[in-house]
Order: sequence, then structure tokens, then C-alpha cells
Amino acid sequence: MKILILIARILLGLVFLLFGLIGVFHLAPKPPMPEGLMKQFVDVFETSHYSFIVSLIQVVSAVPFLINRYVPLALVVIGPVIVNILLFHILMAPASIGPGVFVAICWFIVFYGHRPAFSGIFAAKA
Repeated sequence: MKILILIARILLGLVFLLFGLIGVFHLAPKPPMPEGLMKQFVDVFETSHYSFIVSLIQVVSAVPFLINRYVPLALVVIGPVIVNILLFHILMAPASIGPGVFVAICWFIVFYGHRPAFSGIFAAKA
């Protein structure tokens, strides 16, 4: 199980570092968006520079995964990004949900390996 957690942690770090750097430095051309709600969403996302902040969060959270320091904090920071990736694909582009499911599975594997760090938030009473 430790090897699976290690592999999932490194994959999370590499995926979010790669896609975060692509978003921060615009290293890849943007694919054409189909007309409709998805295009409007992406246009607002890009025009407001929200995508830059999300890409920066991806890079910042990828580093702890790769150096194996502050991994529980990185899990907390990247969790909402993964939820938004899944929601975007579920609601607007279900055919391309595969990578989102992959990172969600990796997230849960790494979370499972670091679950003692989260024991306090699952307590019924403080």
C-alpha cells in the first residue's frame, strides 16, 4: 500500500505541476471550445484571470506532493480544484471526465495514506 500511495502522490504532483505551469506560462495553445455554455464559462474564466490563480494554486500544491513535505496541506489546497474539475466535466463536458476521475482517485489514495493528519476534523465533538 505504501508504494501505491507513493505513486499516487508523485502522479498528483507531476500532473498538477505540468498543468499548472502550462496555465501560468501559457505553454500550450488553447483548444477550440464548442459553442454554448462551456465556451461562455471558459471565456469568463480566462477573461477574469481566474484561470491564472487556479493554475498558480496547482503549481503551489504540486511542490509538497513532489518533495513529500506538508502533504496534508497540499491535499486540502488542491481538493477544491479537483472538485471543480469534476463538476466542470460532469456538467459541461462529460466525455472528457477521465483525467478528473484519475486525479480524484489519486487524491483519495494519498488522503488514505495521510488520514491520521485529518482525524481531528472527523470528530463529532470538538
